Amino acid sequence: MNICVFGAASNAIAARYLEQVEAFSAELARRGHGLVFGGGATGLMGAAARGAAKAGGYILGVAPSFFNVEGVLYQNCTEFIYTETMRERKQTMEARSDAVVMVPGGIGTFEEFFEMLTLKQLGRNNKPIAVFNVGGYFDEMEAMLQKSAREGFMSEGTLALYRCFSDGTALLDYLEQYREEHPEADAVSLNHIRGSR
Repeated sequence: MNICVFGAASNAIAARYLEQVEAFSAELARRGHGLVFGGGATGLMGAAARGAAKAGGYILGVAPSFFNVEGVLYQNCTEFIYTETMRERKQTMEARSDAVVMVPGGIGTFEEFFEMLTLKQLGRNNKPIAVFNVGGYFDEMEAMLQKSAREGFMSEGTLALYRCFSDGTALLDYLEQYREEHPEADAVSLNHIRGSR
């Protein structure tokens, strides 16, 4: 299974985030999964790539060609795809992955996650989506989404379209189990949405 990881490019973050994401990605590779990521050498993107590399995993980097400047992109990917735009980058990452994980990040990471969640809500994919809530980083986001459902801005069923984990091993267990239980996970279907309302 190829697992897409969305996360921060910033290096101005606490070491605990870098350490936990690197360890998560190493475990991902040890289990035989590939890493699909945004190609960055820094922040949690870089940590994910380093973790997968240490465990000998397959690494696919995807980035717009305008990011191809000194020090920005991770140089030791198994495969690298250059795109023209950020939108094309995201589409390529989605097409080349079987599951999606959001680790801590900023507005770019949030945008990537929420687009994937929206696509799943609309039945455009049925890939497992998980949030790696390192150090409680996403606690407020979780509270916001729950409030949104309570107040009718989205259905309660939307909350069931992804799972949030503070433990990376449990997160990977969930992705693997989901894929076993949903062999049709790439099929476009509206049935799960109709059933959740």
